[in-house]
This record gives sequence, structure tokens and C-alpha cells, in this order.
Amino acid sequence: MIEFDYSLDYKSLDFTEKDNRHLYRIGRGEQGVLLVQPYSAQLCLFWRFKTPQEAQVSAETLSTKFYEYMSEGDFVGMDMCRKFLEMGFTRARRYANHHSGRKYDKNGEIRPQETDHATCCYAESAKIFKMYRDGAANDTIYKAARKRWRDAEGQWAKCLPDPPLPPWKRV
Repeated sequence: MIEFDYSLDYKSLDFTEKDNRHLYRIGRGEQGVLLVQPYSAQLCLFWRFKTPQEAQVSAETLSTKFYEYMSEGDFVGMDMCRKFLEMGFTRARRYANHHSGRKYDKNGEIRPQETDHATCCYAESAKIFKMYRDGAANDTIYKAARKRWRDAEGQWAKCLPDPPLPPWKRV
């Protein structure tokens, strides 16, 4: 797997342009979800998880966009929708576990989990996003496209210089 490349100038890259598409890296989980333009800006408009009602509309909309990108043969768009669905799930779970959204206290210790972490509105929002995220991630067309993209990443990477290590990985 090729790691997400944080060294690119994402502010100036348009990943809908044919010449830039090969620079997209799937990475792990949600990596790059807020960097890859114009997808991030477009999909952020639909991303909400504060209430189950908002989460339902958001997840349905992101899922619809996922299948629109699929019908257009746009893997980057599909993967970005999957990442936003993943982020909806993980952020809603974070707020379900810690209503303030902060997992750690000022001393760096993990705060206790909320007593209603499994039943609060954020937990319901997380369930909604997880259902749509699982549907997208397990779609057979998406899985085949992801495999083809991963295979191609290896070929593209041979043509590009190695990206510098991100600051948090430097020794």
C-alpha cells in the first residue's frame, strides 16, 4: 500500500483534472478526506452528524453521490464519499463516547466514556453512517475499482519521486 502523500500542494491541485488524478492516494481510513479538492469542498456541504435526522440525510446524500461517481467511473469521487461516510461514523462515535468531543483531559489521560455512549443521539448517528459506509466499502464494483487503483498506485509511484516523510514520522 502506498501511503497518503501529505507533501503535495493540495490547495493548488484539482483532482478532477486528468493530469492530477494519478496523484490521489487512498491511504488508510480517512486520510486526506479534507485535502482532496474539489471533492472535499463539495462533500463537506452534506456532512452532518449532530442528530440522527441530520445523519440520515447526510449519509443518504453522500451515498447517492457515491453511486453518482460510480456511474461516472470516478474512483476518486467514490473513495472520497466512502471517506466522508467513514468520518461520519468515527466522529459520531467520538462524540458518543465523549460528549465534549475531547477524548483526552488536560493531563493527556483518556477521559471516561459517557454512560449513555451506546444510546445517545451520537451513537444513533454513528449507526446510520456505519450502515452506509459498510454498503459503500463492500460494494463489489467499488472493491474491484479500489483493487485496480491500488495496483495502479504501485506503477505510478515508480514514476514519481519518493514523498518526504511527514514531520510526525521524522526521527
